[in-house]
Amino acid sequence: MEAPAAPHNPADPEPVEITVTSPEQMRELGRRLAKLLRAGDLVMLSGELGAGKTTLTRGLGEGLDVRGAVTSPTFVIARVHPSLGDGPPLVHVDAYRLSGGLDEMEDLDLDVSLPDSVIVVEWGEGKVEELTDERLQVLIHRAVGDTTDEVRHVTVTGIGDRWAAVDLDVLTA
Repeated sequence: MEAPAAPHNPADPEPVEITVTSPEQMRELGRRLAKLLRAGDLVMLSGELGAGKTTLTRGLGEGLDVRGAVTSPTFVIARVHPSLGDGPPLVHVDAYRLSGGLDEMEDLDLDVSLPDSVIVVEWGEGKVEELTDERLQVLIHRAVGDTTDEVRHVTVTGIGDRWAAVDLDVLTA
């Protein structure tokens, strides 16, 4: 499933392409990404089932130093992981089973959580874009079908003024 193309703003940084070859590298990418995040950030994760969205979020949780094991919130829709330090909490949402747009998401009060938290939404395309004009879109491609291929191609795109001055190339280090 591909994320809808966002309108290109010349101020938005160019997307960054990263190749990941193992789950540990995906977690490390999450840890590096966490260093760029602050309260009020929305991160939208897209990719096939098993692409590594939750693994990336686990790394984000480690990088943000939050409490609790970051696991897929599929059956509870959202999990809040408070910070163990002075950083923002991580709100991890799985919108896979939600069929509606922002109306259905409003029950989760994400708009209330957004200013004080880092919100990561799996399967959020077409559902949460209205929360903010500024977001980070992460698209994870993997081989599908009967394969044991661990290679993932990750595209990170910053949208809005918040991301205009952020050097996303640090994610490729």
